[in-house]
Amino acid sequence: MQAGISVISGHGGILVDKDISRDNIKSGRIIMEESETGSRNIRGKIGQVISFIAIAMSLFQLYTGFAGELAGSKQLSVHLAFAMVLCFVYYPFRKKSPTDRIPISDLILALLGGGCAIYLYINYTHVVTSVGDAATYDILVGSCLILLVLEATRRSISPILPIICIIFLLYAYFGPYMPGELGHRGFRAKRIVDHIFMSGEGLWGVPLRVSATFVFLFVLFGAILDKIGAGQYLINLSFAMMGKYRGGPAKAAVVASCAMGSISGSSIANTVTTGAMTIPLMKKVGFKSHTAGAVEVAASTNGQLMPPIMGAAAFIMAEIIGVPYIEIVKAAFIPALLSYAAIFSIVHLEAVKENIRGLTKEETPPFLKTFLSGVHFLIPLAVLIWLLLVVRWTPTTAASWSILVGGATALGNNYLRSKKLFPLMEKTGSDSQDPAFLSYKTDSDYFFMGRTKQELLDSLETGARNMAGIAVACACCGIIVGVVTLTGLGLKMATLITEAAGGNLMLTLIFSVFACVILGMGLPTTATYIIMAAMTAPAIMTISSDLSLGLPIVAIHLFVFYYGIVADDTPPVGLCAYAAAGISGADPVKTGFKSFRLDLAAFTLPFMFIYNTKLLMINTSIRELCYMIPICLIGMFCWSIFIQGHWVTKTYFWERLVFLGLAFLLVNPGSLFIGDIEINHHLVNGTAIMIMFLIYLWQKARKEREEGGQPGMEGVV
Repeated sequence: MQAGISVISGHGGILVDKDISRDNIKSGRIIMEESETGSRNIRGKIGQVISFIAIAMSLFQLYTGFAGELAGSKQLSVHLAFAMVLCFVYYPFRKKSPTDRIPISDLILALLGGGCAIYLYINYTHVVTSVGDAATYDILVGSCLILLVLEATRRSISPILPIICIIFLLYAYFGPYMPGELGHRGFRAKRIVDHIFMSGEGLWGVPLRVSATFVFLFVLFGAILDKIGAGQYLINLSFAMMGKYRGGPAKAAVVASCAMGSISGSSIANTVTTGAMTIPLMKKVGFKSHTAGAVEVAASTNGQLMPPIMGAAAFIMAEIIGVPYIEIVKAAFIPALLSYAAIFSIVHLEAVKENIRGLTKEETPPFLKTFLSGVHFLIPLAVLIWLLLVVRWTPTTAASWSILVGGATALGNNYLRSKKLFPLMEKTGSDSQDPAFLSYKTDSDYFFMGRTKQELLDSLETGARNMAGIAVACACCGIIVGVVTLTGLGLKMATLITEAAGGNLMLTLIFSVFACVILGMGLPTTATYIIMAAMTAPAIMTISSDLSLGLPIVAIHLFVFYYGIVADDTPPVGLCAYAAAGISGADPVKTGFKSFRLDLAAFTLPFMFIYNTKLLMINTSIRELCYMIPICLIGMFCWSIFIQGHWVTKTYFWERLVFLGLAFLLVNPGSLFIGDIEINHHLVNGTAIMIMFLIYLWQKARKEREEGGQPGMEGVV
């Protein structure tokens, strides 16, 4: 193992010696690259050609973002063609395959996949007029594309999704042999391929359409912010804000992951990007290795809940249920806030329990200097939020203009630094070999032009690399959706779940949770959400209608969405835990179970907002929100005490049960019904807070006795 390296923030100093291993960080990044962007890094002329293709994909998406998407499904055809080519050149056939060259077989598959995908664009009129009566050559091309999509998804995402897809295809064919309600008349292979490839309800359905429009532009936006230094700035700012407090690096990890999650939408990328700095610092101040990794995993996973960028699934949700994306963002805000409040509180109580210090003054960057050093990085994000929330532009248009603002920010940032009007962020390791960085002191104009050009080109390439796997996964999900629409499986499953639950909403929700978590162990969030939206969301809607509950469709789909996300770090599969464990040097399974414990708040919140839709800002007012949010935050603190078993001092078993009850009362700040008796919610909340205060006094007195009369106030500061 190599010696430790120093990580220095550019402005005042997060300095870590000896605790960071290049091998550990490299291990985490390898896991991320294999999952997110492919492990191949080809150099030479072939590498330049591949980079050109990736950049061309991003430029095509950006052009259509301004000029308007191509007619019909032509946009999807071009988008998938690019993605197929990139998947086969970036992702090897298996992990042991060479990563420094591309086998001829993969080049053939890339050309074949791209050619089959672009077939729709070239023969668009023929395809749309031949649905239901496809020619033999249409079926051959469609069959080939379906097989190649399955293989590209296996390489870039997971073997699980293609396996599930194959099961659905077999279900469509063997329908007459299915038992009970699952049976149907069955369809020939030609009819199945015709429906999936020729119609707009299979490969070219909602998942791929959203990938080819909204999602790509938001991923590209996040890539630009990361490349110009916004991600590092947010991490530094988080340390400046939280580093000095008890357990400061862990609190900074929560804040940084929240901030990064709001622009990245990828939990594993979030884990590696922020974890490279936060995990070693957490270990340095006293957190155990698996705990340090778990904090980063829990915080990073929840980043997909944080508006305005919530990952691909949120955009698909808006398209499926037919509501503006801004309504999804608005509904997700309070649950995301409460989820992070719970993680932050648990981290604080962990630091109290283990008596873990914060960073010293020398280790913590000064807040004001750090804030001012990169405040311009917040301009693109502010523009995006303004365009979405105030101007109410479509997500596509808002993201396109925000990308241009990001490019302008890169120009301004590098110009100021080239003129030495702005400090240059320090570099370490291989980054210091950047030609633009090396020439900074001798040729400021080259730094300005060379670095800006490199940042923008890297952003365009990275955006396409990040999207290749997402695009083929969306196409794969489109195959599943196509089978569901062809066979009517969605209605059949809704009937089966409703009958199994006996018309009980709670049982239906519990069945949905189990299905989401089991699927989510092997699938990305987007795939999990699409399948569950087609299979279990209709069942919840049916019971809501039968019981006249009037549950909003946004609440039902967010319920499914949340469990698709938390399944990301559910042991033993959670990929984020393996990436974090690679950095921390801990056992990944142990890290996964610890992160699952830290993330338990996200398991309970969906039930709370199903039964109290005001948490989603539905049918509420500003006055109610100003009352409800602080009460709910107190409730999440009670939940954290229940999870940690510690406040001022170690809690007794009965105290933990009391805090569990208080958490549910406070996070659901409505009236309490005992039989037919209604107790006013103000009385309920006031009583709950009074009980909290009495337990605090009880624990404080107990701690003083344990310490021989010394006061114990650590649990509340």
